[in-house]
Amino acid sequence: MRIPRLALMAGALASVLFAGTAHAATVSAPAYKPVLAKNPIYKTGKLGYDTCDEPKVERGTLEEIKNHFEVVLDCLNEAWEPVVKKAGFTFSKPSVQVITKPGAQTGCGPHPGPQGFSYAQAMYCPTNKKITFLATANLVEEKNDLALMANLAHEYSHHIQQLTGMIDALTPYSRKNQAKFLDERRRLELQAECLAGVFIGSVWHSLHRQETDFTYLVKNSGTGHGLSVIGVGGKTSGEQTHGSSTNPGRWLKRGYDTESAGGCNTWKAPKSQVS
Repeated sequence: MRIPRLALMAGALASVLFAGTAHAATVSAPAYKPVLAKNPIYKTGKLGYDTCDEPKVERGTLEEIKNHFEVVLDCLNEAWEPVVKKAGFTFSKPSVQVITKPGAQTGCGPHPGPQGFSYAQAMYCPTNKKITFLATANLVEEKNDLALMANLAHEYSHHIQQLTGMIDALTPYSRKNQAKFLDERRRLELQAECLAGVFIGSVWHSLHRQETDFTYLVKNSGTGHGLSVIGVGGKTSGEQTHGSSTNPGRWLKRGYDTESAGGCNTWKAPKSQVS
């Protein structure tokens, strides 16, 4: 799935408006709500789940992709359920639907697909806890691409954020707080990138993959974020909501190295690391 950055693979948190422009600054992080900056999940230690029998995707057919997601979703549930419970939260499983055309209902409105400036390949809807993945014809350009697992892990990480109260703690959008709104969305998306890395790092040795499969994602902006506009109008670039050309990969690698949600506290990171 060797797709250039700011092209096809876009991960999005649905039901929010992305708008305005935010400028990075090398200063300490502002103070955020305790559920964001001091969430109990940061103290749960390593993920502790080390085996996932990832199905190979050889031809990129819809059946292969669905089977891949079904198996990997089971791994994600088994990996994160004890962690969420250990942190004191109630665990529930998300659902996943794979669609072939934009416009399918997600629970947070229709999937937008490619519409000019806007694009989202994968979305998570907090309302019904559903991940929707658009399987386009060119989705798998190389056999057994790691980006499928990584993208699902990213969207699943939004589910973890929902279960632990983070998404509900975000500042609603208004014209007066665009900078704060975008800052929080970048921290949320980069945290999801890091949490995806936690899962990949934890099960890595069971995948029997080449190290280059992972380093490619790191060097090419993580799980493949792009242009995302979900909600009521507005336009933005992937950098405004998902981070600069290097930070997504850095947070993905940090999660991979630490194998712990404790390494993913973007809410205490300086703005230079979440720009």
